[in-house]
Amino acid sequence: MKFVIDKAIPFINGVLEPYGEVVYLDGPSICPSDIADADAMLIRTRTRCNAALLEGSPVKLIATATIGTDHIDLDYCAKHGIHTCNAAGCNAGGVMNYVLSAIYGTAARKRIRLEGSKVGIVGVGNVGGRVASALRLLGFNVLLCDPPRAQAEGPALFCDLDFLLRNSDIVTLHVPLNDSTRGMADASFFSKMKVGAFFINASRGEVVVENDLLDAIEKLGPVILDTWCNEPRVNRDLIARADIATPHIAGYSYQGKLLGTAMTVRSVARYFGIKDLYEFFPNPGEQPKDAIKLDLRGLSEGQIASTLQYNYPIFTDDFMFRINPDDFEKLRENYRYRREFFID
Repeated sequence: MKFVIDKAIPFINGVLEPYGEVVYLDGPSICPSDIADADAMLIRTRTRCNAALLEGSPVKLIATATIGTDHIDLDYCAKHGIHTCNAAGCNAGGVMNYVLSAIYGTAARKRIRLEGSKVGIVGVGNVGGRVASALRLLGFNVLLCDPPRAQAEGPALFCDLDFLLRNSDIVTLHVPLNDSTRGMADASFFSKMKVGAFFINASRGEVVVENDLLDAIEKLGPVILDTWCNEPRVNRDLIARADIATPHIAGYSYQGKLLGTAMTVRSVARYFGIKDLYEFFPNPGEQPKDAIKLDLRGLSEGQIASTLQYNYPIFTDDFMFRINPDDFEKLRENYRYRREFFID
């Protein structure tokens, strides 16, 4: 067997070598000749898996070490017998940490009181659900919008998007990128939001119409963006006007990367029957595998903000991106994975 692997996937070197030929490549540069004799591809979001890349290849499996699959033409793969799998939920803890640090950090900087705030979460999958649980523990009122889940589970726990936008003090997006979500945050979306409401996007850049967001910024409160249209060529005007701007690293926690690689290797192992790797988990050496437990009970908003910033100093990521916006990919590739925390 031959495995073509994005060299940026962490903790994977040496894992599959006993079971076949392994080639490590730069993910965005993988081309048809690289996979002309490959059985499987282990990738991240920067490898576009479509007909242009896959036509005529013997690839049987595409495993992405990410939660999203919008970089993979799933219809093409299904029609051509190519199995696909992702690492659903691997980054949920990291994104939850990002959202909490961003909310409390910007509120502290702008002297915004959070007590009694309603947070509208659009997209309640692994990530959105984790965010919702943490916010409830911190005393926030939470509104949930997820039409597919509402249809499958009933409407009792969910509201529609218009209601959420009109009633939320903080709106945070955690949706996949597909035909129903592409461009969903447009002029109409922003016109329904409350004056001064936070807007957070840590899902995919293309769910936001960036020019419409720029037009709406005067009305909004803090704007926090981790994902962008046309990455890595990002909108400089939007960076300048956002309160927090980061280079698509919300989910870049140490624990999340360990889990993402574990899930990817296990998927490959099960597909090809490599029993030794069915329960694979990377060996982090001296680094801790577990997240940090934070007890925030009884703390003031300022104390919570300080505690969260100590565990994830999000403004450092913001600063490094602002001074190096052309280094979008380099900042991601060289990112020092942070240790996750969870709320008790």
